[in-house]
Amino acid sequence: MNKNYYAVLMAGGVGSRFWPVSTTDNPKQFHDMLGTGDTLIQKTFARLNRFVPTENILILTNERYNDLVLKQLPEVKQEQVVLEPAMRNTAPCILYAALKIQKMNPNGVMIVAPSDHWIEDEQAFENDVKTCFEKCEKEEVLCTLGIQPTYPNTGFGYIEYQKEGGAPLKKVAQFREKPDLETAKDFLDQGNFLWNAGIFIWSVRTIVNAFKKHQGSQFDLFESGLSCYNTNEEQAFIAENYPKAENVSIDYAILENSKSIYTLPATFDWNDLGTWGALYEKLYKDEAENAVVNGQPLLIDAKGNMIRSAKNKIVVVDGLEDYIIVDKDDVLLIYPKSKQQDIKKVRGQVQEKFGDQYA
Repeated sequence: MNKNYYAVLMAGGVGSRFWPVSTTDNPKQFHDMLGTGDTLIQKTFARLNRFVPTENILILTNERYNDLVLKQLPEVKQEQVVLEPAMRNTAPCILYAALKIQKMNPNGVMIVAPSDHWIEDEQAFENDVKTCFEKCEKEEVLCTLGIQPTYPNTGFGYIEYQKEGGAPLKKVAQFREKPDLETAKDFLDQGNFLWNAGIFIWSVRTIVNAFKKHQGSQFDLFESGLSCYNTNEEQAFIAENYPKAENVSIDYAILENSKSIYTLPATFDWNDLGTWGALYEKLYKDEAENAVVNGQPLLIDAKGNMIRSAKNKIVVVDGLEDYIIVDKDDVLLIYPKSKQQDIKKVRGQVQEKFGDQYA
């Protein structure tokens, strides 16, 4: 394996649209959402570990998930788990990780990837990432993997790239916010728009320089702790200084300001598993289009349902169509698939009425 290859696995999110399985104490990346035998973070780690050395994979997560990470990824050492003492969006944690890697290896190139996406063709993923790594090793550019849109999705941001040129990597014209339906249809008609999957590749030198140029105060804050990184003094420095960081995304802080960004239209299949409906799309369905995880179903006049229960639990459903049915410990959710985006709000209502232990 190439010792200059590094990966930063983003594992701090709550995944509130997958409630009640995903909770604040045990979010979706630590669950086997598809019933494969591996959790999402385990699948993502193994996918990256095909071409990134085990010791070069950092896990970015919240302090409260430290034990979950170490339990599910026993090959990872404590020093590879980069803990955020406060929620500050993606820019601060990426800068922090990049400075740690740069101190280890100034020639490092890194991929930043969410821990909860589903990718089946792992060889194609590896090939695409290596294509970007090679460009980033030679040029001072930022790269992102874009997903070929299959329908006018209004829940994703989009990457608009320049049409001219036949190279695999396309020069990014601009990043576009989540569109309304008509705008999304127009994007697809134009043919040079990709879904923004939040998968980024760059050299540590390039991304650190980008922060120095576009986010000077943020850079100064984290760079002041350089002597502490990868030592016993790091935790104390981060505990004191991380909460001072500006709450800002990497897209807004860096990508929207940079002039040297390229995107590679991904050759692999991809699902962000952002909702129960997205999970439903990836699962095997019976002849009535019902998808079941873990349970033993007896389904009568039931169509198009997403059903999840405890392993081997008998689930009887009669007369329901296009519903999400999730049985988890002390919570039973029976909810229309058409309203799946509201589950995050329902979770908050349950938390307010019944207490934090249910959220």
